[in-house]
Amino acid sequence: MTLPNLNRALGKLYGEPLPSTEVIKLRGDASTRSYFRVRVADAAAGRPASVIAMQLPADAFRSDEGGNQPDSQRLPFLEVAELLESKGLPVPTIYVEDLGNGIILLEDLGDVTFEQQLRNTPRTEWPRLYGNAIDLLADLHERCVDLPEGSIVSQRRFDRELLDWELDHFREWGLEALFGPLDAARAATLGDAFATIVREIETMPYGFVHRDYQSKNLMAGPTDALTVIDFQDALLGPRAYDLVALLCDSYVSLDLELQESMIERYAALRRIDPAALRHEFWHVALHRKLKDAGRFIYIDRVRKNPDFLQWYPQSLVYVGRATAQSPGLEGLERLLAATIPGFPNAVSKPASSME
Repeated sequence: MTLPNLNRALGKLYGEPLPSTEVIKLRGDASTRSYFRVRVADAAAGRPASVIAMQLPADAFRSDEGGNQPDSQRLPFLEVAELLESKGLPVPTIYVEDLGNGIILLEDLGDVTFEQQLRNTPRTEWPRLYGNAIDLLADLHERCVDLPEGSIVSQRRFDRELLDWELDHFREWGLEALFGPLDAARAATLGDAFATIVREIETMPYGFVHRDYQSKNLMAGPTDALTVIDFQDALLGPRAYDLVALLCDSYVSLDLELQESMIERYAALRRIDPAALRHEFWHVALHRKLKDAGRFIYIDRVRKNPDFLQWYPQSLVYVGRATAQSPGLEGLERLLAATIPGFPNAVSKPASSME
């Protein structure tokens, strides 16, 4: 296949005349970006035989995850990539920036995500693999305690507006789009629970948050080394947020024992009281997994992409587990059980709007 406007970027990397190439569209994710693998025949010495071409959407300078976004003179993906690389963290090499044509050429890290690595590995080995991911996360957070002045990361944060927006996203899409409008009593119960969750989060220590540090956004190398991708929405947020994204990952079913052991591991690495971190973890888990459940319905109904509906049930498994670990939110648990058939552990995949 062909990718419009690709030749100028390739020319910057490989020179003229352009070598023969094969362009393969890669399966998309939940973002509005598109990705292509470009295989290059007879690449010159020192030039990669394969690169990933990221095709940017027209609104590439903005996040599609809600909340106010600061003006930026630098594409957030590129700015955050440079920040992480400057901290010695593993991110893909950026070969070419051709923003005028909406193309970025990146290092080809292969096809094995952490999610795929887990699925190809016996569960008895998962503690070792998750240990690698936890160690990298703790290192990332330690190295990013101090941010450069004016960093886009420090200009964005999980403030009340964003926290409320994400929970309302669940109400609108994860509940009402599927099961109809809430009556006044249930709406009040939901509102009280959301207010409690947001108050808890606002009191937590904040720091660098990748925002989607989960199995699909970690690339696994041949020696189990991990590389971080999809970091363009990084911001300041509760210190447990990335830990939740990893250990309550909708794409992977983890048992409570493994979650608890990895919380302990991270707490030790960051010198955090494990009881305090556990409390933070489950409240953030409630927030994140409710948002995810709503997001998957939104992606189907608005973007016409039903691929993520299969992860709606697992998101609610984690919501149920989080409510059980968070005293004072029994009203939310009862409301969800009364509204969503099978909640929390036997929820069915929702029907697609495309069917």
